[in-house]
Amino acid sequence: MALREGDDAFFELNFSPSVRLVSTVRRFVTSFYDQIVEDAELTSKVAMATHELLENAVRYSTDGHTRLQVGIRHDGPRTYIVTIDTTNRTKKKHVDHLSALMEEMQGASNADDFYQVLMRRSLGRKNESGLGLGRIRAEAEMTVTHQIEGDQVHLRAQARFDNVGAP
Repeated sequence: MALREGDDAFFELNFSPSVRLVSTVRRFVTSFYDQIVEDAELTSKVAMATHELLENAVRYSTDGHTRLQVGIRHDGPRTYIVTIDTTNRTKKKHVDHLSALMEEMQGASNADDFYQVLMRRSLGRKNESGLGLGRIRAEAEMTVTHQIEGDQVHLRAQARFDNVGAP
């Protein structure tokens, strides 16, 4: 059942995810949106971006709780607006690292080049590479923004996709 122009297809989860549940959510997102947008490439981008954001929330959450919102709005013939949000609490050191990474990412003019920089940097690191956020920007072609309120982090991946399902 495809979305009609003006329709939304969204869901919200408030839960205590584990690493195992991240993959379960990704499979759900793929199955759910495959039926709604009928475009495998778009569904793949949404699923990957959801996976990366949720994985970050699991990894850096201080209380184990995360809120995830995923939505697609049919905004015209073959046009969809995708928004993925996560919210979780984290430590100040993670907030500081995220803020620095986001500033650097926003200043990078080429998403693919920046992702390559992150991949090279991550070779010797075990924590806080930012690779997933760079991947969302480069591979899913989505903007990534953040908002900090005390120890609470809101991450958003968003994009407008035109010519979806076009031959």
